[in-house]
Amino acid sequence: MAVKIRLQRHGKKNFAFFHIVVADSRAPRDGRFIEKLGSYNPNTNPATIVLDSEKALKWLNVGAQPTLTASRILSYEGVLLRKHLQGGVAKGALTQAQADEKFAAWKAQKDEKVAAKKAGLKNEAIAKAKAAKEAEAKVNEARAEAIAKKKAEAEEAARKAAEEAAAAAAEAVEPAAE
Repeated sequence: MAVKIRLQRHGKKNFAFFHIVVADSRAPRDGRFIEKLGSYNPNTNPATIVLDSEKALKWLNVGAQPTLTASRILSYEGVLLRKHLQGGVAKGALTQAQADEKFAAWKAQKDEKVAAKKAGLKNEAIAKAKAAKEAEAKVNEARAEAIAKKKAEAEEAARKAAEEAAAAAAEAVEPAAE
């Protein structure tokens, strides 16, 4: 039986998330599976990956073949690196302590990169919100100026109309007095 590590689609249209599963290659994509290894949600930024790396490593060691996307996820999480380092330990190229040290260093560097990306995204969102607030303040200020200008023009027109009415009333009174 050919065993694959692959993604199983869930969620709704245009908002999918995936379960990472071990399944027989003949089973349908969303059908029967042998074991669930984790989940992958590409809708978040950065994508959320929850993976039981011990189970994934166990399945890789017994011959399960990951699909292209699944292998990228396994690589991102360091499972393929651990498999590679375990191969080096088995051949005697390095000790288990050295392999664990290399993996820990890689994991620390990876975690630092992800944290930097999250911080960058947060700062970018704050900057966008600040720029939007400033733009809104400018629009509100321009709108207030336009309203004040219209109000001043209306008051000026009302004052002129009152003066003209007073002048017309004064003219009407003068000829009657003669």
